[in-house]
Amino acid sequence: MQASEVRRAVAAAMAIASSLGLAADDAVVLHDSNKLTLRLLPCDVVARVAPVAQQVARFEVELAQRLAESGCPVAALDPRVEPRVHERDGFVVTLWTYYAPASSREVSPAEYAKALERLHAGMREVDVPVPHFMDRVEQAQRLVASRDLTPELADADRELLGDTLRSLRRVIGERGGGGEQLLHGEPHPGNVLSTENGLLFIDLETCCRGPVEFDLAHAPEDVGHHYAGVSPDLLRECRTLVLAIIATWRWEPGDQLPDGRRLGAEWIDRIRALRFTAG
Repeated sequence: MQASEVRRAVAAAMAIASSLGLAADDAVVLHDSNKLTLRLLPCDVVARVAPVAQQVARFEVELAQRLAESGCPVAALDPRVEPRVHERDGFVVTLWTYYAPASSREVSPAEYAKALERLHAGMREVDVPVPHFMDRVEQAQRLVASRDLTPELADADRELLGDTLRSLRRVIGERGGGGEQLLHGEPHPGNVLSTENGLLFIDLETCCRGPVEFDLAHAPEDVGHHYAGVSPDLLRECRTLVLAIIATWRWEPGDQLPDGRRLGAEWIDRIRALRFTAG
């Protein structure tokens, strides 16, 4: 979130919590990207705040409720208030349960895979309209194709990303979509909470439809070895595709991921190394 908006966003979240009878005298920033995630104290609630124009909060709230009711490993909305989207001063705010982190034990790839399998099983029972994962490829291709949209992207990197997106879109598309289902969309470690009750997934606004290998491509590499029925070739292709997509996003002038340009450059170097090895 833009620095100029953070103070107003925090004030909006605290005011909404207070109006609902939750004591909110302080706010700790847990994450700041396109959306601001806060821990409000002393009521101990997590507030997710986004500009009205950039949010899909209502979808996220409804989906989280349905998945939680079916026993999926997802973070729950705060039970002390009505599960809904709140709006104030140009921001939308949703209120979630705060989960104390588990002890410093490391999450095993097998545990990660099992939690993702449970999430996918529950998602197969939910019918909601979501974008297809290839829509992200199309968006990335538009960014790469336009110097106006990504003016600081070097020509060699632009060519590499364009070739990678185009070739993987064709190869993955030729495999067919018979195994496609509702996906989390970005179940990377930053969207997984390690709690005393196990792993819980957050940030459901990124949901899309596609093969489970696309979700696994966001997880640590060893996780795929513990997920049943995975296509190794498709997973490998999806990993490179995801790298190309997220690297492209880092070159948008308005990108708000902390240290995004450095990460984007690292991901491009990794893609170049993968393409060189494959060649």
